[in-house]
Amino acid sequence: MAAVWGRIFRRSFSAARQLSAAAGAEEHQGARMWKILTFVVAVPGVSVCMLNCYLKAQHHTHKKEEFVAYEHLRIRNKPFPWGDGKHSLFHNSHTNVLPTGWEDAEEH
Repeated sequence: MAAVWGRIFRRSFSAARQLSAAAGAEEHQGARMWKILTFVVAVPGVSVCMLNCYLKAQHHTHKKEEFVAYEHLRIRNKPFPWGDGKHSLFHNSHTNVLPTGWEDAEEH
Protein backbone atom coordinates (compact mmCIF):
# COMPACT_ATOMS: atom_id res chain seq x y z
CA MET A 1 0.00 0.00 0.00
CA ALA A 2 2.82 2.38 0.88
CA ALA A 3 4.45 1.70 -2.48
CA VAL A 4 1.29 2.79 -4.29
CA TRP A 5 1.12 6.07 -2.38
CA GLY A 6 4.84 6.63 -3.00
CA ARG A 7 4.34 6.32 -6.78
CA ILE A 8 1.37 8.71 -6.67
CA PHE A 9 3.36 11.35 -4.76
CA ARG A 10 6.41 10.97 -7.05
CA ARG A 11 4.26 11.49 -10.14
CA SER A 12 2.54 14.54 -8.67
CA PHE A 13 5.85 16.10 -7.57
CA SER A 14 7.48 15.53 -10.97
CA ALA A 15 4.45 17.08 -12.69
CA ALA A 16 4.61 20.02 -10.30
CA ARG A 17 8.31 20.53 -11.10
CA GLN A 18 7.57 20.58 -14.82
CA LEU A 19 4.75 23.09 -14.34
CA SER A 20 6.88 25.36 -12.16
CA ALA A 21 9.67 25.38 -14.76
CA ALA A 22 7.18 26.37 -17.45
CA ALA A 23 5.65 29.00 -15.18
CA GLY A 24 9.06 30.63 -14.72
CA ALA A 25 9.31 31.30 -18.45
CA GLU A 26 5.73 32.59 -18.57
CA GLU A 27 6.36 34.90 -15.58
CA HIS A 28 9.33 36.39 -17.42
CA GLN A 29 7.15 37.11 -20.46
CA GLY A 30 4.43 38.57 -18.23
CA ALA A 31 6.88 40.89 -16.48
CA ARG A 32 8.25 42.00 -19.87
CA MET A 33 4.72 42.73 -21.11
CA TRP A 34 3.87 44.85 -18.04
CA LYS A 35 7.15 46.75 -18.35
CA ILE A 36 6.38 47.59 -21.97
CA LEU A 37 2.79 48.59 -21.09
CA THR A 38 4.10 50.86 -18.32
CA PHE A 39 6.35 52.82 -20.67
CA VAL A 40 4.03 52.78 -23.71
CA VAL A 41 0.61 53.35 -22.05
CA ALA A 42 0.92 54.47 -18.42
CA VAL A 43 3.68 57.09 -18.65
CA PRO A 44 2.19 58.87 -21.70
CA GLY A 45 -1.30 58.63 -20.16
CA VAL A 46 -0.18 60.30 -16.94
CA SER A 47 1.69 62.94 -18.97
CA VAL A 48 -1.43 63.77 -21.00
CA CYS A 49 -3.51 64.02 -17.81
CA MET A 50 -0.95 66.37 -16.23
CA LEU A 51 -0.95 68.56 -19.34
CA ASN A 52 -4.75 68.64 -19.32
CA CYS A 53 -4.81 69.74 -15.66
CA TYR A 54 -2.20 72.43 -16.30
CA LEU A 55 -4.07 73.87 -19.30
CA LYS A 56 -7.40 73.84 -17.43
CA ALA A 57 -5.76 75.66 -14.51
CA GLN A 58 -4.43 78.34 -16.89
CA HIS A 59 -7.92 79.10 -18.19
CA HIS A 60 -9.64 78.93 -14.79
CA THR A 61 -10.93 82.24 -13.51
CA HIS A 62 -10.97 82.91 -9.79
CA LYS A 63 -14.16 84.89 -9.90
CA LYS A 64 -16.05 84.81 -6.60
CA GLU A 65 -19.74 84.08 -6.62
CA GLU A 66 -22.18 86.42 -5.00
CA PHE A 67 -22.78 85.55 -1.35
CA VAL A 68 -26.32 84.51 -0.43
CA ALA A 69 -26.92 83.94 3.29
CA TYR A 70 -29.10 80.83 3.29
CA GLU A 71 -30.26 79.92 6.80
CA HIS A 72 -29.57 76.18 6.43
CA LEU A 73 -25.94 76.60 5.32
CA ARG A 74 -22.91 77.34 7.52
CA ILE A 75 -24.73 76.72 10.82
CA ARG A 76 -22.29 77.06 13.72
CA ASN A 77 -23.65 76.10 17.15
CA LYS A 78 -20.31 76.79 18.83
CA PRO A 79 -17.05 78.32 17.60
CA PHE A 80 -14.17 76.22 16.28
CA PRO A 81 -11.61 75.41 19.00
CA TRP A 82 -8.74 77.12 17.11
CA GLY A 83 -7.99 80.63 15.96
CA ASP A 84 -10.83 83.11 16.21
CA GLY A 85 -13.48 80.35 16.05
CA LYS A 86 -14.90 81.50 12.69
CA HIS A 87 -12.43 79.85 10.31
CA SER A 88 -12.36 76.10 9.65
CA LEU A 89 -9.09 74.21 10.17
CA PHE A 90 -8.11 74.33 6.49
CA HIS A 91 -9.70 77.69 5.68
CA ASN A 92 -8.88 79.35 2.37
CA SER A 93 -10.10 82.93 2.02
CA HIS A 94 -10.34 82.58 -1.78
CA THR A 95 -12.68 79.59 -1.79
CA ASN A 96 -14.30 79.30 1.66
CA VAL A 97 -17.06 81.63 2.82
CA LEU A 98 -17.64 82.64 6.43
CA PRO A 99 -21.21 82.66 7.78
CA THR A 100 -21.28 86.46 7.31
CA GLY A 101 -19.88 86.48 3.77
CA TRP A 102 -16.54 86.67 2.00
CA GLU A 103 -13.53 87.75 4.06
CA ASP A 104 -12.46 90.36 1.50
CA ALA A 105 -15.84 92.10 1.83
CA GLU A 106 -15.31 92.41 5.61
CA GLU A 107 -11.84 93.93 5.22
CA HIS A 108 -12.84 96.62 2.71
